[in-house]
Amino acid sequence: MLVHSRTGRWAARGLFLVLFVPLFALPLIVIVAASFSTNWSGAFPSGPTAAHYTSAVRGESLQALTTSLVTALTASVLALTVGTWAALAAAALGKGGKRLLDTLFMLPVAVPSVVVGLAVLVAFSQPPVLLNGTRWIVILAHTLLVTAFAHQSVSAAIVRLDPMYEQAAASLGARPSYVLWKVKLPLLLPSLNAAAGLCFALSMGELSATMMLYPPDWMPLPVRIFTATDRGSLFTGSAIAVVLMGTTLLVLLAVSRVRTRAFFR
Repeated sequence: MLVHSRTGRWAARGLFLVLFVPLFALPLIVIVAASFSTNWSGAFPSGPTAAHYTSAVRGESLQALTTSLVTALTASVLALTVGTWAALAAAALGKGGKRLLDTLFMLPVAVPSVVVGLAVLVAFSQPPVLLNGTRWIVILAHTLLVTAFAHQSVSAAIVRLDPMYEQAAASLGARPSYVLWKVKLPLLLPSLNAAAGLCFALSMGELSATMMLYPPDWMPLPVRIFTATDRGSLFTGSAIAVVLMGTTLLVLLAVSRVRTRAFFR
């Protein structure tokens, strides 16, 4: 910890608790409490029940969870592939070219996501590339929204790489493709795992652009939560939200395990 005095450490911890509990912990506690309640007319919920989770893991909710997982995993793989390739290409460019490439990749997150959704809807609702009404337009929008984070994460890791490893491999006669696959990418593996986890989490929670694009047979879980709460089913929507949070955390935990092993290797 950067604060060395005992009083300063206790003050920093107290400030952290004061900021963390009302801003981050309390909203999550409210959602979890609502998911186990049938009524909330006072300061605390009443009518404890687990029935909301029955509908949260069956039928349309289970299908929506599967849709979100497939969308997030596909978008994460595509974003990581494109973002990594662009970061490696930008590292070989001059300052002007790198700045231009970084700007292009940051554009989707520099504007509201609903604008990205509208742009994708307009661009792919007419031939020759007609994606409107299919699952692919949702996956494409998610990929556009999360690729910038993969690109920035890998770009930052490339800057920190010691060029000595690549130079040593090249001096021993290794081809550029061999240096890339056997030297550079393994060194970037922890950052790649971190970028994949970030892309997955962002895609699992994306709503604004998805609301404009999803077809009836491809409804992600955030849309399911919105429709449930919009119809007044607040407690069922809370249970579905807990399922969404739990699933996302489990996947991120698995990714962190891979990242830890990659780091020590």
